[in-house]
Parts: sequence; structure tokens; C-alpha cells
Amino acid sequence: MNIHEFLNPKAIRLRSTARTSEAVIRDLGGMLYKLGYVKDGFVEATLERETSMPTGLPLGGEINAAIPHVDIEYVNKPALAMATLQYPVSFSNMVDPDEVVPVRLVIMLAFDQPKSQIEMLQSVSMLLQDPEIINKLMKAYWPRQVLKILKFATINS
Repeated sequence: MNIHEFLNPKAIRLRSTARTSEAVIRDLGGMLYKLGYVKDGFVEATLERETSMPTGLPLGGEINAAIPHVDIEYVNKPALAMATLQYPVSFSNMVDPDEVVPVRLVIMLAFDQPKSQIEMLQSVSMLLQDPEIINKLMKAYWPRQVLKILKFATINS
């Protein structure tokens, strides 16, 4: 799946000063809600899911990521939201929930079909394995730069 095709430039927050995972989830989920992609209750359901099935992903470098998402019932139409963070925020590790992961890149998924949600999780996970792309995303100043980086990454994968 092509990540850039599901990412609205108005759902990208670059260099966010959020200090908690909850603040990041509320910000990204709020943008998706305002844009009509998700239903009322999406943010709260995502926060609740994060407590029982965390999404922090250690990437083995300086930058770690999180991929918050929730059940399809809260989604109107498929979309992604993304934030780069000026300061690391704590997410629990998706593999070991007792471990805290300092995260600076968050990609939120909102998909209305289980199969497409799984496919997008795989696409995002593959993207996050490329440190060069992560560094470019972290340095981006404009949402259009992010989309260009992601489109180029898709073409070359």
C-alpha cells in the first residue's frame, strides 16, 4: 500500500512540542476527526487500546516510532496522520509492554477494513526499517516534503 496516498497534508504535524503519548494521540486523532476520516470516540478508543495493546516500536537507532490505531468501527474512511516530535515521548513497547520506548515519530492509522489495516501496518513497518527515510522525515519542515519523501520511498521499494 502506498502510504503517501492515505496521508492528508492537513493531518501532518511536524516538530510537535507534545510531551506525552496521550497529547500526540489526541492531536493526530483530532485532526483526523476534523477532516471527517474518523468518528466521535476514535481518540478515546485509541487511547484505551494503547493501554492494553501498546504500539511503541524500537527501531534500533536514535529515533523510535509508534503506530497507534484502533478498531475499524471508529473509521469513516481510510487515512493516516503523522507527527514528528521535538522531544521524545514515552510509549510502551508493542512487544514488551513493561518497557518504555522514547518515541519521536508517530504514524496513526485509521482504516475501515481489517485487511487494509494489516496491509498498512506492514507497509509502515517496512518504511520504518529504513533509517535514511526516517531521518528525512524528521528533518522535514513542510507536509508536502513528507509526502514527497514517502512517494519516493514507495517508488523505490
